[in-house]
Amino acid sequence: MLKSIAAALTLTLAFAAPSYAQSDELGRCMADSTTGKDRKELARWIFISVAAHPNMLDIARVSKDASEQSSRAMAAIVTRLLTENCANEAKAVVKSEGRQGMKRAFEILGQLAMLELTSDKQVSASVGGFERYLDRAKFDAVFDGK
Repeated sequence: MLKSIAAALTLTLAFAAPSYAQSDELGRCMADSTTGKDRKELARWIFISVAAHPNMLDIARVSKDASEQSSRAMAAIVTRLLTENCANEAKAVVKSEGRQGMKRAFEILGQLAMLELTSDKQVSASVGGFERYLDRAKFDAVFDGK
């Protein structure tokens, strides 16, 4: 049961989004049009972006060069996806759902990128590392009815 809590937290990182036909179609197209390398680059860009938050500066330092390289790689991926691989789907989303639809489509791709990273054994072990500090008696009392 506690392992499922860690799994749920991992999936929560992927930002579940509501379903909309056009944005779902664009999200699927982008997912189908990216490689594992592309999705890892997306996850790297997300990490670098989050690391810029003032509360993260004490645990993650990203060089300007790494940030710049990641931004360039992300720009190339987004440009390819929206102007080549999934241009028709992107046009349909902008027309029918606007900015929110585009956001939802990228959430789908972000979910896939995060799932790819969290499927790694070392990442899974790190995500589940908090479990050893849980108060098991409290969980037993709630879930076992004691």
